[in-house]
Amino acid sequence: MKTIFTTTFIIVGLLLSSFTIHSKHEHHDCKHHLGTQLTVDEDEDISGLLAKIDFSKGLETIVIDAGHGGKDSGCHGQKKTYEKHITLKIALKLGKYIEKAYPEMKVIYTRKKDVFIPLFERAHLANKHKADLFISIHCNAVPKLTTRGKKVQGTETYVMGLHTTKENLDVAKRENEVILLEKNYKKNYDGFDPNSPEGHIMLSMYQDAYQNQSINLAGKIDKQFKVRAKRISRGVKQAGFVVLRQTTMPSVLIEAGFLTNVSEEKFLKTSYGQDLIASGIYRAFKEYKEEIDPIKTIGVAKGSPQAMSVSAPKFAKGVIYKIQLGASSKLVNLQSQPWAKVKQIEVQKIKGIHKYLVGEYPSYKEVLKAQKYWKGKGFKDAFVVAYQDGKRISVGEAKKLKGN
Repeated sequence: MKTIFTTTFIIVGLLLSSFTIHSKHEHHDCKHHLGTQLTVDEDEDISGLLAKIDFSKGLETIVIDAGHGGKDSGCHGQKKTYEKHITLKIALKLGKYIEKAYPEMKVIYTRKKDVFIPLFERAHLANKHKADLFISIHCNAVPKLTTRGKKVQGTETYVMGLHTTKENLDVAKRENEVILLEKNYKKNYDGFDPNSPEGHIMLSMYQDAYQNQSINLAGKIDKQFKVRAKRISRGVKQAGFVVLRQTTMPSVLIEAGFLTNVSEEKFLKTSYGQDLIASGIYRAFKEYKEEIDPIKTIGVAKGSPQAMSVSAPKFAKGVIYKIQLGASSKLVNLQSQPWAKVKQIEVQKIKGIHKYLVGEYPSYKEVLKAQKYWKGKGFKDAFVVAYQDGKRISVGEAKKLKGN
């Protein structure tokens, strides 16, 4: 352990010298930071503490964390809307979406009512159940309701990371001070000091092994908020949240909007607004799950109505793109419309869900043309998917690898 802390303090010295002030607005003392990614080489002892990610079993268990609760009310709006109530409603709605779509999945809630749950217990719950994903839901606020402050709005999606500005560090300190409400907090957090910059840098190391997957999911959530939910987005960011401190799985923290903005407070108070946020997170989760779940191919028995046009997916080496025309729990009759228009369909079966693929395209430009073609043939939900050596990867990752 001496090696770990020696390494930590060396890193602290280097990073603190690079902190700069960059403040467009002030945040409430809830949990919100701006930041850019920093890469820190881990000492061998530290990396040994981190479990390697094994996605071979796919996503089986998710923990949904409704931020705050009980004596910790979190932020509040101008109309006295409390964060703890909004986050709970969104969390429960998100859980219902997932439970309905994936009844085989285990959905665990850190709380299902207005109670105070210490931050460390939330992470421990996820680790105890060997969760594959941890999603923490919050709301935002500004501390000073100036004319400018009242206008601040938008969603934010966070992953664990290092702070690169004084503003980030100060806000992280204020947010993590909630642990002072807990009994024996020094013991629970191994002496972590919420006012210590060294402590926040140490936090980031716990999450580093899962950072890439966390960023992947956070990006999908951010896109859903912007494109589908039509919310103003403040982007994907990194910060050192205690609630994500010891989660041994990919984790994200979501800010659903600013309660100190009257229009966003009104939106988040409504069932419609809560549904929109929850469904946006769900759609991102669904896309993420499809990438992570192991691929199983299927064939079709001779004599079946699908036999003439179905084959198991064939994957060339390297990075390729395909078009997914649709998905269904039961194998569709491919002689019916619009399926009969497809000469050759490849089928994946992932945990009871059939996915229908066509084509094999070497460039993103070509696959976009194919997507437009198939949408014109009646497959309005057709979308682009990517693979590397037969393993599903994100389209963004494929574009970087292919350089197109």
